[in-house]
Amino acid sequence: MGETTSLLRTAGSDRPRAFAWNGGLIAGLVMLVLIAVTAILAPFTLADQATGLGTSSPNSGSSPEHLLGTDTLGRDMLARTLVATRPTVLMAVVATGLSAVAGIAVGIAIWLAPRRLREFGLRAVEFAVSYPTMLVAIIMAAILGQGVVQVVLAIAIANTAGFARLTANLAARIASSEYVTTARLMGVPMSRLAVRHVLPNMAEPILILIAGAFAGTLVEISGLSFLGLGAQSPAFDWGTLLNEGLSKIMVNPVVIAGPAVALTFASLAALLLGDGFAAAANPRSNGTRARFVRAAEPPSSAPIPSDVVLAAEGITVTHESSGRELVSDVSFTIRRGEVLGIVGESGSGKSLTASVVARLLSEGLSASARRLELAGTDLLGRVSDRELASRVGLVYQDPGTSLNPALLLGSQLTDVLRLRLGQTRRSAAARLLAGFRDVRLTDPEGRLRQYPHQLSGGMKQRAMIASAMSPDPDLLIADEPTTALDVTVQREVLSVLKRMNAESGTAVLFISHDLGVVRALCDRVLVLKDGEIVERIDDTEDLTNAKVVHPYTKKLLAATPVVSQSDRSAEKEAAV
Repeated sequence: MGETTSLLRTAGSDRPRAFAWNGGLIAGLVMLVLIAVTAILAPFTLADQATGLGTSSPNSGSSPEHLLGTDTLGRDMLARTLVATRPTVLMAVVATGLSAVAGIAVGIAIWLAPRRLREFGLRAVEFAVSYPTMLVAIIMAAILGQGVVQVVLAIAIANTAGFARLTANLAARIASSEYVTTARLMGVPMSRLAVRHVLPNMAEPILILIAGAFAGTLVEISGLSFLGLGAQSPAFDWGTLLNEGLSKIMVNPVVIAGPAVALTFASLAALLLGDGFAAAANPRSNGTRARFVRAAEPPSSAPIPSDVVLAAEGITVTHESSGRELVSDVSFTIRRGEVLGIVGESGSGKSLTASVVARLLSEGLSASARRLELAGTDLLGRVSDRELASRVGLVYQDPGTSLNPALLLGSQLTDVLRLRLGQTRRSAAARLLAGFRDVRLTDPEGRLRQYPHQLSGGMKQRAMIASAMSPDPDLLIADEPTTALDVTVQREVLSVLKRMNAESGTAVLFISHDLGVVRALCDRVLVLKDGEIVERIDDTEDLTNAKVVHPYTKKLLAATPVVSQSDRSAEKEAAV
């Protein structure tokens, strides 16, 4: 195939973006650099003006010599504000670092501890975070006494619970994962489990939290110093300067402008940095949009038949960093009411082909096609989220990981209807309820008010099918929807898919590596190997060793359990 243009690529870049720079992150870094430079240089260049006796009259207003006026002793307030940057920022950095280290350690320890100790730790953290951080900091500072060290410790203690709660929530998922369980069974020490397995997998949200916590710590330190609990004379920070200027706010308000603006500027820098890191870590959330363009080669001039729902021609998917083609020049059509099966071993390109059709190609991959049309809509052009949500339904392999365990079924399965298609909550629930009845889910009204863990695997997959079919899509993509289910439940789900396909006339793209399942459900079959179509089978009755041609297809058949003709007929009847 000739030179092609990227089908899915982050706007403004020709390279895969694991870390996406954005305006907020850049602004935060620039502001942080200014603060750091000020903290380093100001005490050396402005110390005399900030701490020595001024030559001007005290309590003077803004002037060319003293832009922010002078204090009671005639010292320049701009110089004092800039010099105070170092102690204020250092205290905030140390307090944030201490609270982060302590909170992360507590959060990880909770989930690596025995069950009873874990429950006690979780309840203790919940109790601690129920109190306002500033209130806890004031109480701790009152107990520890006045001074910089005492204030830093007080604020670190007050913020530890927040870090512990987030870390515990993150560790809850990681600690139950298979690799951590395996490491435990192998006798890996708890400290090594925490450092090697748990902590690296939560580094990203922790860094974002630290940036946000730094902004809060700046305000808390200044607040305690404002109350007289922090830096003591002759030392000073932004909170101390605010306290000194409070008595003059009515006669000379400019004296508090410096520390107030500095505090706001530093807090804003930290917040922009945190938000920027969050957006950079998730490029899909920073406003970038994927764009679809055609391949350099023109599509065939043959018209698309009126009963064809999906026409795909020349789909190619490439790994951008290596340039390797994962899917090469795949073309097919699906007619209305038809079930097209794509079979092949893992890594053959089945799911990648479907992801291009659904416009869900992963980061780091680019794709091209000569033609990609769905029910008259050109998917290579601009397609709104609303239109795509109404035309394509998706059923994934494992319903256990596709459903949010913290949300009720009725709430999460009506998201597309409510958010994308603009239906009311009542009408969306009624539509989903009708879908539950269509897939013959027992007690459909009760299922709306249940959590995913209250349903069996087959029930969850039925619910996913009902949700995918609720917008009446033109195309249903089923990506190995029976792989995670046992044989009996597989038969039930296949029966639901076949019946709904026959009743609604929806075209189905069915992905599987199981030729037995494909034979029972599909009308036509494409066999993929290494991203290429090696054989097309126009009638699943021909899916036998005697009739297939390609050696790879014969190997797939050889790996499929043999059933008699009578069993095959019974399987067909059950699916219908």
